[in-house]
Amino acid sequence: MRFIHLSDLHIGKRVNEISMIEDQQYILSAIIRIVDEQQPEAVVIAGDVYDKSVPSAEAVTLLDDFLCRLAKRNMPVLIISGNHDSPERLAFGGRLMEGAGIYVSPVYGGKLEPVVLEDAKGEVKFWMLPFVKPSHVKRFFPEQKIESYTDALRVAVSDMGIDVSQRNVLITHQFVTGAETCESEEISVGGTDNVDASVFADFDYVALGHIHGPQNIGSQRIRYCGTPLKYSFSEVKHEKSVTLVELGSKGELEVSTLPLEPKRDLREIKGTYDELTARSFYEGTAVDDYLHVTLTDEDDIPEAVGRLRVIYPNIMKLSYDNARTRSSNVISAVEDVQRKSQLQLFEELYELQNDRAMSEEQRGFVQGLIEEIWEGRK
Repeated sequence: MRFIHLSDLHIGKRVNEISMIEDQQYILSAIIRIVDEQQPEAVVIAGDVYDKSVPSAEAVTLLDDFLCRLAKRNMPVLIISGNHDSPERLAFGGRLMEGAGIYVSPVYGGKLEPVVLEDAKGEVKFWMLPFVKPSHVKRFFPEQKIESYTDALRVAVSDMGIDVSQRNVLITHQFVTGAETCESEEISVGGTDNVDASVFADFDYVALGHIHGPQNIGSQRIRYCGTPLKYSFSEVKHEKSVTLVELGSKGELEVSTLPLEPKRDLREIKGTYDELTARSFYEGTAVDDYLHVTLTDEDDIPEAVGRLRVIYPNIMKLSYDNARTRSSNVISAVEDVQRKSQLQLFEELYELQNDRAMSEEQRGFVQGLIEEIWEGRK
């Protein structure tokens, strides 16, 4: 079974208040070309299809176009919802779309039935487990002890009744312990969303979504394919790609990557104003790329962004790196806050005010409150 693993399309995303819809349209067309070249037997999309639970009209139109183009290739497309998606909205019309070979995970209801595909070697069962929280799973298994994301995934997987003598693929959207993260990912709703990889022991391949950098977890059997585009400057060094999975007989697995070239890259440039505006610096470079510009001038340049945009029209961010900024503790303090979860910040505030650490009961209450507030913001 040969299939393409995608995830985290984040259709409709805005980066530094700039819409990425045109770039997403371009990269989805590039993926269609890869599909035509590679002729896979299926395409898997492991969550975060949209960037918001209520996507814009142009985001819905772009996904509709992408799925219609895939459907015309007469191959199954398997899609699950991620933490950015509304599972109810994404699943709308799912039963009708199955007639066109588009399988969308329904809202998690405690029972999963696999999508069974066949190749020359027999059946492959694709299990579609959307993003779930412990509370989602606990609702259907009240007798089980479910206190963590690992508990929730273990219970959900154990209820599938997997036949390990057959080939099984899991499509899911979670943060697996050990994954390398970046600032564009919402990993930390409470800071306890880690899932131990041991819960995936029965699967021949685990197609993961949630982490933006392509990477294996322990082995190529458990893999994040990453985003098709760079969505923050913390992803500057990422090499975006499509993951191609070849599942042979039981126990045979080969994973490779196919590079994706964006319409406009996300880059960082640094130097004095005079250096960055010198023809010798920018000639021959992609001046239309999305840029984080860092000026090293000791004095601020009046109207720097507007003047620089004459050469670099897609500047997303402007910073200074000089004696003044290096001596300031404010920037490092802000960066330290950005690296911490909401729960960690609340714990530090509580300890500062009360001169003692929070209890486990208090942590659980605050974590639930954070998740409730977070869900309301989407």
